[in-house]
Amino acid sequence: QVQLVESGGGLVQPGGSLRLSCAASGGIFDIGIMRWYRQSPGWQRDLVAAITHDGSTNYADSVKGRFTISRDNAKNTVYLDMNSLKPEDTAVYYCNADVRIATLINYWGQGTQVTVSS
Repeated sequence: QVQLVESGGGLVQPGGSLRLSCAASGGIFDIGIMRWYRQSPGWQRDLVAAITHDGSTNYADSVKGRFTISRDNAKNTVYLDMNSLKPEDTAVYYCNADVRIATLINYWGQGTQVTVSS
């Protein structure tokens, strides 16, 4: 079955950078939109960034100019480059994708923790 596996989270100081990766596997025919969400304790899960199959992107206002989403369609992988990190970026980051096998189904990864702290 389809799996989305995130990696790259960790602890970073304010102003630092991290790169998150999310690799999809499991009998995939095609992947449509890929997204990154984040969720802090006590808060709802919010969309951070999204990218279409052909590379069109959109971002939450809070991360514009600091985060960059990209994808490698040959590897079924999406990335999130995070720069100028702030303490308020601390959250569990989740990968999400519309995956086509026989039909189009939305899948979530298990999440990866990002902590921004000195």
